[in-house]
Amino acid sequence: MSTKIFAHRGASKYAPENTMAAFRLAELMQADGIETDVQLTKDQVPVIIHDETINRTTNKRGLVRNLTYEELSQADAGAWFSRDYAGEKIISLDAFLQWIKKTPMLLNLELKTNKYPYPGIEKIVLQHLTDHGMKDRTTISSFNTDTIRRISDLDDDIDTGFLTSRRPRQLFSLMEEIGAKALHPKYRLLNKKLIQDCLQHHVPIRVYTVNQPVYILRALEANCDVIISDVPDRALELQKGYITS
Repeated sequence: MSTKIFAHRGASKYAPENTMAAFRLAELMQADGIETDVQLTKDQVPVIIHDETINRTTNKRGLVRNLTYEELSQADAGAWFSRDYAGEKIISLDAFLQWIKKTPMLLNLELKTNKYPYPGIEKIVLQHLTDHGMKDRTTISSFNTDTIRRISDLDDDIDTGFLTSRRPRQLFSLMEEIGAKALHPKYRLLNKKLIQDCLQHHVPIRVYTVNQPVYILRALEANCDVIISDVPDRALELQKGYITS
């Protein structure tokens, strides 16, 4: 198995995260896939944004869940990063899927239900994936075990990933219970025991957010299924050197 390199929120080291500029740059870098985040607006439109508020990544303020899509679309999502990206917008999941389905890239959608549950988000996202013919190319991940359980209950065929920054007790029993098919651990959790345990349980490892060369190489040596990185170009370059060495 060849490790795949996913661009974390797009090529987010070089362009404003979760914007079309970052996604197009990831495609240009030939990333194997994109990892991005989904939340729901006040009028139930799924949008691509990491934070629960728009404060950090736009020139406006407010909770995503308290704003309509029309209100969100008026925010500038690029100028905070660089004047070169002024005018970038928060995009809808629908618009994003319309774009990515025309590329060869795979997709990892993280449902951001850690703080706010966004009732119905699982069904809405699954319907969008179905409408765009993207279910077979998509993994849905979350830190929220209830979200993963709901996704699995709605569609047991779709790939699911359990995100975690620590190793819970009875990890694999928990994953089986909620229907998670893969483990998405923080890069610092990657060690020989976790790798061996995942192999034993036939659980793919997709590690995040791996930017430093030493950790990228460690993930390559572990034969991780996916490396999620802000610097996909760096990861791809290291992968080339690792394969040829």
